[in-house]
Amino acid sequence: MTQFQLKTRVKNLTKLLVIITGIILLAVFCLAPIIWQLLTSFKSNEDILKIPIIYFPSKITLNHYIQLFITHPFWRYIINSIFISSSSTILSLVFGAPAAYALARLNPWGGKIIIGTLLIITLIPGILLLSGLLEIVRVFHLGNNYLSIIIPYVAINLPLTVLVLRNFFQQLPIEIEDAAKIDGYNTIQMLLKIILPISMPALVTTGLLNFIFAWNEFIFALTFITREEMKTIPIAVAQIGGATEFEIPYGPIAAATMISTLPLMLIVLVFQRKIIQGLTSGAVKA
Repeated sequence: MTQFQLKTRVKNLTKLLVIITGIILLAVFCLAPIIWQLLTSFKSNEDILKIPIIYFPSKITLNHYIQLFITHPFWRYIINSIFISSSSTILSLVFGAPAAYALARLNPWGGKIIIGTLLIITLIPGILLLSGLLEIVRVFHLGNNYLSIIIPYVAINLPLTVLVLRNFFQQLPIEIEDAAKIDGYNTIQMLLKIILPISMPALVTTGLLNFIFAWNEFIFALTFITREEMKTIPIAVAQIGGATEFEIPYGPIAAATMISTLPLMLIVLVFQRKIIQGLTSGAVKA
């Protein structure tokens, strides 16, 4: 082996070590809070409060998980969050996909103005809508009604849904639609039977973003829903209390956090291939 080859191999090995180190540090940075919460949820109260800190539980206990479902209707909170998040996601896609296709292919009058307006709307913080929505909820008597948060979720997610799907539709070969028109498909048939099926990765990715937003949203759910049996998981977790006003229930909060995270993790695992396809679509043009 020549000196030049040796230097090249050492240089490549150094780059590889730097990359591996960076990946490990990034993984630790991202996973450390989750692992900490997971370990805390299985610790006894004694281990949680010990000083110095015990990182791993001396004995594994499920008391915190059991306590959640005994003292709170936690299954009900999960069902509420699933229903609200799924409903708002489906409605966002139902209304957003046709609008995105129209902007991408039909070139409507004022299309650029519409796109610019949607982009501006996505930059507006949702909290600014709270006072106006509160008045609307009061007028239409929607308090403690799932519609009072499903409709705002759809309205907030719709502009981003339209922009993302429009970008994906623009990447599709126009020849597919020309062939469909020759076969006698009208615009609606072409959208439902051809465009949407081949756009499934983008739909799944956009739907996941909408679902995560609705699942984690706090302010609207806290303001418009006050009945205990209608609360969502973020509200339920925030309102977990200890035996006294001076006690912080670290264990139950950690257990509730892990339970609320589990559905999102399962969704990502089930649809991971579609999500990756959706995120990378359009990155490389043929």
